[in-house]
Order: sequence, then structure tokens, then C-alpha cells
Amino acid sequence: MSRPAVTDRLHQLHLTAMAAAWTHPPQEPDVLALDCDDRFALLVDAEWTARHNRQIARRLREAHLRLPAAPEDLDGHTPRPLPKPLVQALGRRHGVADHQTVLVTGPTGVGKTLLLCALGTAACRHGYRVRYYRLPRLLGESRVAKQDGPWFAWLRQLSRWDLLLVDDWGFSALTPGASQDLFEILDDRYQRRATALASQVPVAQWHALLPDATVGEALLDRLVHQAHQISLRGESMRKVLSSPSGPSITEATEAPPPA
Repeated sequence: MSRPAVTDRLHQLHLTAMAAAWTHPPQEPDVLALDCDDRFALLVDAEWTARHNRQIARRLREAHLRLPAAPEDLDGHTPRPLPKPLVQALGRRHGVADHQTVLVTGPTGVGKTLLLCALGTAACRHGYRVRYYRLPRLLGESRVAKQDGPWFAWLRQLSRWDLLLVDDWGFSALTPGASQDLFEILDDRYQRRATALASQVPVAQWHALLPDATVGEALLDRLVHQAHQISLRGESMRKVLSSPSGPSITEATEAPPPA
């Protein structure tokens, strides 16, 4: 079979990356010296890599991440580096698989959203489905689902995300109805799916954000007691990047979940 005929068959089988590698094979001497099996393995690897990258791109699109951040963006090459163990932890697969919770706190501009989105990117790379929300948008969708459609169907759909990222927690006071909705959302995920939240408000003050003490106690019981807590400190990145004196370093401390 001629080379063009093989290329056409590969396209018919939807092996487009393999077809491209077959049509334009590498000309390096070490590649040309490979035997038939090894060169075929290169074609298969080209197809696998292309499909894997497309899957990651699709998961990143559906995640709606606010920033195109990745764990390597936090390894010290940014103006505000984070501790290396924390960066390495973002790339681990078991955090999502074990349905863990991560709480990120700190003043405005220190990189909480960057950290959430880097966590989301790492999860997408490992094959997990991720969704990012600002808390006001999440609660807004909940209200619309109650008014215009089956709310419990919306809750089930939300619970299927392997990792839910919620930003701007505590940005404004919650109504009793919003607190109840939030409890239902997080209760569905408790020990079933991974969740990460970011807030300017220290965790110790979260009780004050919830108007109903009973709902608040139940919600925080599911959210806080077994969570990894990460506290970021430092000046706002927006201020630092606009300053002629250059950036300062953010400090981050991580508290492991209780045993």
C-alpha cells in the first residue's frame, strides 16, 4: 500500500495525529536508525499525545477558570512565589480522588484565585472534571434553577463535577435562603467530591457570615473540620506589580486536616 493510501486510511480511522506523523516523519538520524516496532511506537505516541491534549483542552474549557493558571506558574517564577511543597501538592492526583476540601484565605490580591485556578488546571490534567464559580454566580444559578427549572436536577448536575472551585466566599452577607442552598450544594459533595474555596475572611470568622446558626453549624461542620487550610499573606499583587520597587514575597502556611 502506498504512503498516500495509508495516510487516507488513517484519516478515515480518525487517527489524524498518526497520519500527520506518518506523512511527515522525523528525519533525525537516531529516529531513522530505529527498527520497525520502535518507529510504529512513535506514531502511536503521537496519536495518544494529541488526543490527551485535546481532552485536557476540553476539560479546561468546560471548567470556566477565571485565570489560565497552572501549578508551574507558582513555582517561584512568578513575582509572588509559593512554597515548593504546596506547589507539588497541587499536582497530586489523590487530592481529588480522596474527595478532599481545600480552604484558601488571605487579603485581596495575594493570589487566592490564581491558586484555585492552578488547582483546577492540575485536576484537568489528571482527567477530572472541574468547574469554577464565584460564589455570587453560583447562588445566582441556584435561584434561577429554582424559578425556571427543576432545582434538584441542577443540584445533581452540580454534584457531578469532580472538583468544584468556589471563589469570593464571604464577599457579601448571605441570606437565610442562600445559606440553605449552599448547605445543600456542599452536603451533596461531602465525602463524595472534592471542593476548594477562597475567601478574604479568616475561617474563624465564617460563622458570622451565616445568618441561621443551625444551618451555619451544619454547613461548617462539613466544610471546615477535615479541610486543608492555606493562609496567604502579603501585599496585593496589583499594588506590587505597579510599584517601581518591585515585588515582595507572599507567605503561605498550610494547616493539614485534623486526624
